[in-house]
Amino acid sequence: MSDVISVRVSKELKKRAQELGINIREVVEKALDNAIREKEKEEIKETTMKIKELMRDVSEDDWIRDIKESRNER
Repeated sequence: MSDVISVRVSKELKKRAQELGINIREVVEKALDNAIREKEKEEIKETTMKIKELMRDVSEDDWIRDIKESRNER
């Protein structure tokens, strides 16, 4: 299933793309997909930094111990 989106581009740009056999839909879809992936990477990085900051006072030994204890609770 798909949705229709509209975007205005100059007539010259559209004409040149058509003359060169460029599939505008594929180009727009690929560009949008890449933009989404980049934004998701940024969000993951920001979340990781927030978690790192929240855990700054937790030692590695405490972290390992807590993980082992949580596994034993299952």
